[in-house]
Amino acid sequence: MNRYLSWMCQSLIIRRTLIPAAHLLLPLILLLAPLMSAAQTGPAAAEPAKESRIRVAAAPCPPFVISENGELSGLGVFLWQQVAAQIGLQYELYELPLSDMLSAISESRSMSPTRTDVGISCLSITAEREKLIDFSHSFHETYTGIVVREHTFMDMLRGFFGSAAIWRALAIVIGVAALVGGVLYLLERRRTPKLYSSETRPGRLAEAFIVGLMFVTQGPIKFYEFSTMTARVLAAVLALSSTFLIAAITAILASAFTLDAMRSNVTGLQDLNNVRVAALQDSTSSKFLQDNGIPHLRKPDLEEMMRELDAGQLDAVVSDAAFLRYTILEGRKQGIYDRLSVLPYKFDNQNYGFAMQPASELDEAVNQALLVVRRTPAWRNEVKKYLGE
Repeated sequence: MNRYLSWMCQSLIIRRTLIPAAHLLLPLILLLAPLMSAAQTGPAAAEPAKESRIRVAAAPCPPFVISENGELSGLGVFLWQQVAAQIGLQYELYELPLSDMLSAISESRSMSPTRTDVGISCLSITAEREKLIDFSHSFHETYTGIVVREHTFMDMLRGFFGSAAIWRALAIVIGVAALVGGVLYLLERRRTPKLYSSETRPGRLAEAFIVGLMFVTQGPIKFYEFSTMTARVLAAVLALSSTFLIAAITAILASAFTLDAMRSNVTGLQDLNNVRVAALQDSTSSKFLQDNGIPHLRKPDLEEMMRELDAGQLDAVVSDAAFLRYTILEGRKQGIYDRLSVLPYKFDNQNYGFAMQPASELDEAVNQALLVVRRTPAWRNEVKKYLGE
């Protein structure tokens, strides 16, 4: 009973104490509530809203990025459109020069008005560029190619008779024929009327040369055709040496008569040292030629080089094979470059990729979509459309 009375007294004391305090605190809480709410929502309002569209820059570089009348198209643009559709990306596509595009990707920040998330062009994936930006998987593999001007029939004739190898072969044939024919004539002119029957001096000289020429082209005349032992022994000795001589002459003539040699002065990389060759300045192709010690002209425009090659002012142009094939294909639609062709040699393989910001969140999704899109018939049709492959 005493314990119950004590608890009741304590309860009354607490109530009398707290009720006035509650009356004082309630208005204070109502006053501070808006301020507390503003303090909680203030930092969240300062955070940027999540972007629903990314910014994609394209640097003109036919056939991968083609800019015509303000519209962007090409292999790279088509591929990006397919990739974006595959992963459901909303994007803004705009044109930038290559140097500006690379700077915008490597230096931009999420809050920057010039922020660029992805770059499209004919960008080779290199170690130097990887230090500044990231790349997607390769979307096109190409190589350094050589384009030459095919010869007409008259060009072939001029090239044949202007070939130093041909004249060397002819000099060997004439020299050896004259030497062998002269020696045999001195030994047999009075003993073998069957071989030397002409009554005039020019006729006998001609007969001597013919005997020597037969040795060069068919091997020596059979030893029993001669009357003197010296001539017979000489014929036997020459039988062995003629085999090597005929083989050497045949090799020289065969190299001069090959189809590639008749089509062009250039049949491979080694021939570029002896002809007029050009490459784009500050390009990987120019660096490739320089690394191989090949002197060349450096020009700012591929079209200019192709026109000079077609006009016979150059003998070869070295550039990425994709550029060369596209330029020739477009030229033939206009009735030009019919005699230009890319040689079937591949040097310095290269891979093109999309440029992306370092540690981009898009990297994995874009790469997975690339693997899918590049296997589609639509992509293969676009490659054939622009490159003829």
